[in-house]
Amino acid sequence: MTTGFRQRWVGWRNGIISNPAFQSWASRFALTRPVSRIRAKRLFDIIAGFTYSQTLYACVESGIISRLEQGAARSAELGSLARLDSQATRRLLRAAAALGLIESVGDDLWMLGEQGVALVGNPGAIAMIRHHHLLYADLADPLSLLRGERTEPGALAGYWPYALGDGSEGEDQAAVSPYSQLMSASQPMVADQVVHAWRFDRYKRMLDVGGGSGAFIAAVAKVAPALDFGLFDLPAVTAIGARLLGEQGVRVNAHPGDFRNDAIPIGYDLITLIRILHDHDDALAQALLVKVRAALAPGATLLIAEPMAGTSGAEAMADAYFGFYLLAMGSGRARTPQEIGAMLTKAGFASWRERPTGLPIVTRVISATA
Repeated sequence: MTTGFRQRWVGWRNGIISNPAFQSWASRFALTRPVSRIRAKRLFDIIAGFTYSQTLYACVESGIISRLEQGAARSAELGSLARLDSQATRRLLRAAAALGLIESVGDDLWMLGEQGVALVGNPGAIAMIRHHHLLYADLADPLSLLRGERTEPGALAGYWPYALGDGSEGEDQAAVSPYSQLMSASQPMVADQVVHAWRFDRYKRMLDVGGGSGAFIAAVAKVAPALDFGLFDLPAVTAIGARLLGEQGVRVNAHPGDFRNDAIPIGYDLITLIRILHDHDDALAQALLVKVRAALAPGATLLIAEPMAGTSGAEAMADAYFGFYLLAMGSGRARTPQEIGAMLTKAGFASWRERPTGLPIVTRVISATA
């Protein structure tokens, strides 16, 4: 479809749909009524999305979700848990039920709904929800955020040591613990997708760059225990990762460093970047890929896994959610596989290709050959 034709088509379509008379007719005509209702619901979901997310946050933070994970409970118990009076409890429970988080099973008895069950099976999502109040604070004035009018880092940027600190050995590990815990909790679903998309047992040595607490290494160790693992991250973060991996019986070579200033360790035939590139702006991400290429011998592999733009059915996740999340964090953006591929070619990689995953909305995978 040419640009001119598409412009004319969209203009004609918009003129029709925005016409109040057409909207009224479409809502009453049998063939167009279902479409009209779907569009109205989608629009209202956009308008009301903030209240939906706040309802979710209230259910998680109050302990209602974790309590119902154990089994059915009555309103009085859930209200007491959330420290709400009966009227406020009823309002919250009805809102949660409308979103499918919980459901009434009769006689003032509540259980998890389908969305709630899916949530408790994903501790990473719960960890993200618990820290979303920081993102909400940063988005209170989205235009100010977009215009770069802030003189100090926002609430979310303060949560990430990459944004404000350097994670050096002199920096208290407690300062990077919240970040490490969140990454560890949100890693299992990503790791599950990656280990089912790639054969790790074909390699001898794997270096996870930006591997944090070592959650991804631990997942790979279960499917390829003979691998010799390396972990490269900021010193305070690497110390946490090495300790946690050691407690799980996984031997790892710790490489404290900062890829902004230090070279990537050599001697590995597989290097992984799991949710790393999208955290950084183009110049820094490109420089990282150049350093990774320099660390790999010809024929060795780089594996990239992260949420990517252009994912069918998940466009809003990449461009709306991660678009603003990474802006609030202070750096990075979601990229399409083609954009990442162009960066890989520019960095000197011989070839690259995307590998299919079961849930591309969670992560997509790209492999590159040095």
